[in-house]
Amino acid sequence: MDLCFLGAAREVTGSRYLLSTKEKNILIDCGMEQGHDTYENQELPVMASEIECLVLTHAHIDHSGMVPRLFKEGFRGPVYATKATTALCGIMLKDSAHIQEYEAEWRNRKAKRAGSEPYVPIYTMEDAEGVLKQFKSIPYNESFQILENVSLVLTDAGHLLGSASATLQIQEKGETRRIVFSGDIGNLHQPIIKDPHYLKEADYVVMESTYGDRLHGKRPDYIADLCDVLQTTFDRGGKVVIPSFAIGRSQEMLYFLREIKQKKLIKGHEGWPVFMDSPLAIKATSIFNQCDDTNFDKEMRDLIDRGINPLHFDDLQLCVTPDESKAINFHEGPGVIISASGMAEAGRIRHHLKHNLWKPEATILFVGYQSVGTLGRLILEGLKEVRLFDDTIHVQATIRSLQAISGHADADGLFTWAQSFDPKPLGYFICHGEESVALTFAKRLEDSGLETNVPYNGDVWDLVTGLQTNEGNPALVRAKKRNPSPQTKAPSMTDRKLQSASDRMTGLLEKARSYSNNLKSDLAEQLEKVLTKWE
Repeated sequence: MDLCFLGAAREVTGSRYLLSTKEKNILIDCGMEQGHDTYENQELPVMASEIECLVLTHAHIDHSGMVPRLFKEGFRGPVYATKATTALCGIMLKDSAHIQEYEAEWRNRKAKRAGSEPYVPIYTMEDAEGVLKQFKSIPYNESFQILENVSLVLTDAGHLLGSASATLQIQEKGETRRIVFSGDIGNLHQPIIKDPHYLKEADYVVMESTYGDRLHGKRPDYIADLCDVLQTTFDRGGKVVIPSFAIGRSQEMLYFLREIKQKKLIKGHEGWPVFMDSPLAIKATSIFNQCDDTNFDKEMRDLIDRGINPLHFDDLQLCVTPDESKAINFHEGPGVIISASGMAEAGRIRHHLKHNLWKPEATILFVGYQSVGTLGRLILEGLKEVRLFDDTIHVQATIRSLQAISGHADADGLFTWAQSFDPKPLGYFICHGEESVALTFAKRLEDSGLETNVPYNGDVWDLVTGLQTNEGNPALVRAKKRNPSPQTKAPSMTDRKLQSASDRMTGLLEKARSYSNNLKSDLAEQLEKVLTKWE
């Protein structure tokens, strides 16, 4: 009875875990990596066709985005998920396939001119549509036998509509083990959805740690904070541009904006428009509106019972076509633009950033987690110039962040969730967090008397004996490419952290070649200070 880590190990995205017995292979999540890629990945140790079934904790692409690729490689088993996750994957995986095909078409035009080999997309729309036929929806809190001697229970993780923690109970040769995969654990008191469900029984826990080293702080007044951003920006005559994840965060913003409009909290700017410029977010909102209200928290259900649509209001403009998206740029005066992607890595949001980042009257408002290396993270950390569509844009807009609007539990929330098990599990595997964060959170659990491990991709553990049977690959992506020769001695944790910093610096210097002379000068001055200090 083996557990193999295949993604989101000492990294934030790309969750993927393989549970294997002598006769069965069960995959839990099959996510796509997003943002900065730190460690070399481990390939599936079995053929895709040898995987009996797949369990999805939720629909976000970093947990589901490679499912069509699995189908392309031969997987034909059932995909177990909640009804809402199934519905959301129905739009997200098709959208992702469209992006893959579009990118392949774009790359192949360039390859043809250069006489290069053609680029093959990761997967196609046919793959996405094929695997979606294999989805099987199961409700929360009911035990289902998904294979002989294997049962599955999904419980509400409070992170996203339909999100779940997955409990798998496996019997083999007289031994029984209950393994809990946390999925992404939600923040408390989020709008729309319920708080996370706390579990009591587990032998082993595979747990996320996204915010494992920080606190969200005292729960803010979301409405007041958002009103402050809107009022000050509108008074300057600017627009508020919100890079927002299409599923979850976009609906939360609609929820808040409806209340602000209903209570007329913005003064002097009647009829200000809200542009929802994301076909995916629009489709997702439709799923929210059609979803069984048992998925929602009390406040959301109360609004629905009063005949109020919490996600709709006057002056909300849904922009589906490219022409509708482009028309936003010709709208004069204040307004709000909500557009994907949440980390500004792709999609229509990059066009809106191009048209607004240089305007002193505008505000760019980040409302979610920004992974290391993403455009959103760079802007949030103070980047003064960005390259968008071959143009250099000088950042003059106000950059704001509502970080407390988080779909993830903070360090205390994660700790409370981990401590809910009684009796204590045999071990916790801490994943889905930047390396330093995962190590910090694991240390906190250890200090409280819990047994923890922070695995690498490729690590394998025997869940019957509790022993590690295979060591994964701690090689850094860039380090391996520069120096392919094997190391005779594994580097220490400190050495790996230092090498990671070096690799990030190399990447930054490569990117800096496209910066303006002023920006290059600023960077050189800051680096000179660091070098002088440490030399």
